[in-house]
Amino acid sequence: MQNAKRKLLVVDDVQLNRLILRELFDAEFDVLEAENGEVAIKLIDRYRQSISVVLLDMMMPVMDGIQVLEWMNKANLLITIPVVMITGEHDDDKLLQGYSMGISDLINKPFNPEITYRRVSNVVDLYDYKTDLERKLDEQRREIEEQQERIKQSNLFLIDALSTTVEFRSTESGDHIKRIRLLTKSLLEAIALEYSISDREIESISNASVLHDIGKISIPDAILMKPGKFTDEEFEIMKTHTLKGCEILESLGYMQDREYYNYCYEICRHHHEKWDGRGYPDGLKGDEISIWAQVTSLADVYDALTSKRVYKAAYTHEEAIRMIVNGECGQFNPSLLNNILRDEDVIRRHANSVVIVS
Repeated sequence: MQNAKRKLLVVDDVQLNRLILRELFDAEFDVLEAENGEVAIKLIDRYRQSISVVLLDMMMPVMDGIQVLEWMNKANLLITIPVVMITGEHDDDKLLQGYSMGISDLINKPFNPEITYRRVSNVVDLYDYKTDLERKLDEQRREIEEQQERIKQSNLFLIDALSTTVEFRSTESGDHIKRIRLLTKSLLEAIALEYSISDREIESISNASVLHDIGKISIPDAILMKPGKFTDEEFEIMKTHTLKGCEILESLGYMQDREYYNYCYEICRHHHEKWDGRGYPDGLKGDEISIWAQVTSLADVYDALTSKRVYKAAYTHEEAIRMIVNGECGQFNPSLLNNILRDEDVIRRHANSVVIVS
């Protein structure tokens, strides 16, 4: 056994038994003694971090071994402190009760000192091995989680870099994608209960939302950066950015997270669909449009209204909300609009949380 002089607790009302067990383990452990369960509990509570094993008699005055086990169970100590029951009783029900409560082994009196030593040593070694294995597994788990977090941050950086490139091509601030992420997250949190959206899904959808306009990278500069109104032909070309974005995503064959890919794809394709079916490219209507595409669309429209563009000045928050609710930017899900009206302050705060450097 490792770590000599760790503590071993002997709990027995017979002094001779305690003496025999002390002499048996004194060379390797600092042996503590208790003549009943009440004293044992005080010692366990005091030395719980350093006790390697408890040798526990079943029948004792004041408080018996079963009561000690009950206390240890409630204190969640049997996970870290093994208990070997030493008893002269042959009541099967009592023995089964001890095992069901979590004892590691049982030795009958009168006990053979050599066998007792071997069995107790095996229990301690097994717990040491289990503790060491759990520690190593925890270390490996932390390393994997840290590695996954690094990969996630790298992926987000690349996604943001690509999305920002698109924004700069259209002479918009790269802060647009940051606001879209925050606004999408804010709206999702507002409807999470109603639509059963988990925190993990909110994070994935918010990150996917920044790719909504990735298809604009394929739109000619003359159209993308045009300050005035599009001709009908130009608008038809601009509308293709939804499908071009999906083509770009389809070319990224290494994207292993299928759920995240679906969020990206549906947001790219459907963030210009409208609740009344008058959007593009598929003319979807109502709940045919995924809720993540609806939310990203609403965030995109709000940010477009409240941001300065080459073709317009920025509207105030109040003006933007009025225009959206009145249907001046197309029809949106009424439930989503109700959530906007209910959480206007949250949306305003998130919209203004990205500092624009001029």
